[in-house]
Amino acid sequence: MAAPPGSPRTPRMADPEDSQTRAAPYRLRRQNSEILRAQYIDVRELRICAGTWNVGSICPPSDLDIQEWLDRDEPADIYALGFEETIPLEVGYMIGTEDTRPVAAWEHIIHEALNKKCPDKSKFEHHSDSPARFNPSDYVLEMDNGLLNESSNDSDGELHLLDSARSSGSGHCLQPLDLACDVSIDNRVERKRPQYVRLISKQMVGVFLSVWVRRSLQKHIQNVQVSIVGVGTRGFIGNKRNGNVEEIHRRTVFGNPVHILGLPQKIHDHERIIWLGDLNYRLNLSYERAHELISKQDWNGLFEKDQLKKELGKGCTFDGWVEGAISFPPTYKYEFNSEKYVSDATKSGRTPAWCDRILSYGKGTRLLSYKRAELLFSDHRPVSAVYMADVEVFVHRKFQRALTLTPYKG
Repeated sequence: MAAPPGSPRTPRMADPEDSQTRAAPYRLRRQNSEILRAQYIDVRELRICAGTWNVGSICPPSDLDIQEWLDRDEPADIYALGFEETIPLEVGYMIGTEDTRPVAAWEHIIHEALNKKCPDKSKFEHHSDSPARFNPSDYVLEMDNGLLNESSNDSDGELHLLDSARSSGSGHCLQPLDLACDVSIDNRVERKRPQYVRLISKQMVGVFLSVWVRRSLQKHIQNVQVSIVGVGTRGFIGNKRNGNVEEIHRRTVFGNPVHILGLPQKIHDHERIIWLGDLNYRLNLSYERAHELISKQDWNGLFEKDQLKKELGKGCTFDGWVEGAISFPPTYKYEFNSEKYVSDATKSGRTPAWCDRILSYGKGTRLLSYKRAELLFSDHRPVSAVYMADVEVFVHRKFQRALTLTPYKG
């Protein structure tokens, strides 16, 4: 109950010096904590390949080769692949039972592409001021050797990813696909473990997200969750552009069943974010003028009329988001199984455009490549972006040493 004006209980104005005095011990403790933390955290890099493809509501053939899209010449550690229009966008499909058959076909194709034997060029050269690639086995060996005489518990050698483990995955994680192949050797059957396993997959009507990781990384990834937000008519039709982007930002919440302090719940709570999809932004150009610039391969002139470029420059809907330089032709709209754009200029929305985009947000990522693949399967061309992302690695041996050598001052 509030005291009346003039009462002895009326609170006085806080003294700024008192606040600073009280805050000083907290700042000192935090500074000491950060110094201590730096002694047992190593910064390494993960290679991430993000891809988006509107597949035009066509179920793919089982032998479809997508290795060009996945940039398999230089394998990534994590693949985050988004598909649009995996089923026909018709009312019967969207309000009825979800058709999962195309999703199963795509997962089979992804698995085959990622687990084909190919040259591993993942050992890159780095400048002296750049973090090294993250190799889980190196850290496990280091920790096991360091703790060999201290403990026989296998969990002592466990490595934990600290910030980059905050993936936007599913609340009900699926088990990795059991698609290991059988290899016959000397009349004996051995089971070959795939190099990449599915971390999570989720379908919402025609939109489908599938995340795959190196098997060696799987046990180090925690708190994988998915949040589904339906936008458009009745929440079923996946309309795009500004209003839907803002709604997704506002309504997306990643639930945390155990309410662990510090875990992100909203999109912008995460430190490194990738936004991908058929965003449906178009070119403010006539059909004729767009084709004229395409024939000249004048991508800069074409890009000046791109709607998403203007939105990124306004600092509103996508404030703080960045996109790589576009140096490839518009990804939409092609004739199916053809290298030709549709020639009917009388129909709305048929002017070529970069509908399929990948954006990033936050520090600690650097873009290595941004390109499209020449797969003729759909009326869109798939797009991929490859990033190197900083990850903080907890090294148990260094942590034990820091505790031993650093006195705690309460």
